Amino acid sequence: MPSLKAFSLLDLAPIVEGGTARDALFNARDLAQHAERMGYNRYWMAEHHNSTGIASAATSVALGFVAEGTHTIRIGAAGVMLPNHSPLIIAEHYGTLESLYPGRIDLGLGRAPGTDGKTAYAIRRENLRADDSFPQDVQILQQYFDEGYNNVKAVPGHGLKVPLWILGSSLFGAQLAAALGLPYLFASHFAPDALDQALAVYREEFKPSEQLSEPYCGAAINIFAANSDEEGIALKRGVMQGFIYLRRGQPGPLKPPVDDLADIASPEEIAMSENVMRESAVGSPTSAKDFIEKFLERTQADELVLTCHARDHEARIKSFGIGAEILKGCLLKK
Repeated sequence: MPSLKAFSLLDLAPIVEGGTARDALFNARDLAQHAERMGYNRYWMAEHHNSTGIASAATSVALGFVAEGTHTIRIGAAGVMLPNHSPLIIAEHYGTLESLYPGRIDLGLGRAPGTDGKTAYAIRRENLRADDSFPQDVQILQQYFDEGYNNVKAVPGHGLKVPLWILGSSLFGAQLAAALGLPYLFASHFAPDALDQALAVYREEFKPSEQLSEPYCGAAINIFAANSDEEGIALKRGVMQGFIYLRRGQPGPLKPPVDDLADIASPEEIAMSENVMRESAVGSPTSAKDFIEKFLERTQADELVLTCHARDHEARIKSFGIGAEILKGCLLKK
């Protein structure tokens, strides 16, 4: 029996060709409002830089805009790329959000730059090896949310104990989350290779902490659900198209999807995008349900994170709605 306890949504605030970042951020808030009504527990947003197709670079600012337009759904970063920032600044940003929207803020932490090397240098300047200190920075951040670190207090932030999560796509994040006794989210929606091993390592090595008494792990999948299998496949094709351009070093606003990926991509590129996006629920409600139930049975995830980085906003809302109905049914089966 799947161990599902909650389901949530990851939004990359897509900027579409012909649209603006403002449009994307208003769509993000609209999506969160729908997600709240649909029964999602959390709305997650991710930090990316130098990507003209993603509007969430200033993640805490964007999350504040979303939080102001919602009432009960939890709002979180999945994640903040901590090596890009001082732990104190992140404590202040998310302490401010927790002060404004108490009991609704989650903070997921990753150690990747969330961008290319040149942009990472523009962010970090001389501190290009900041990811080496990621475990220490996580612990310093914990102290800022407690009573402070090195006689410095985060204001707002200290004493608020904002829940921390570790994000990952390899064994490193799983081992760190287990060692610190923190919840763990795996990015299987675009990096699925180590999923099963990472979840096993996390559960085996988990040590209880003040925040968490037993392992709690989540996994992300893509959802391209629609009225028919054909419509769902078309949604997925549009996202594969964007991923192919990204891997070529040509990121940009989401383009209208082509009818045939072979018109713009090589067989090797198509196979690559199929492989990295293989953890995807695609097609009609029945097809999507079949994939989700098998995924949950296999992974025993405590929380399933759905994402749909498609161009069509209304199609995304419909896809997330179908996903919510499937997952509410899974929860009822427990």
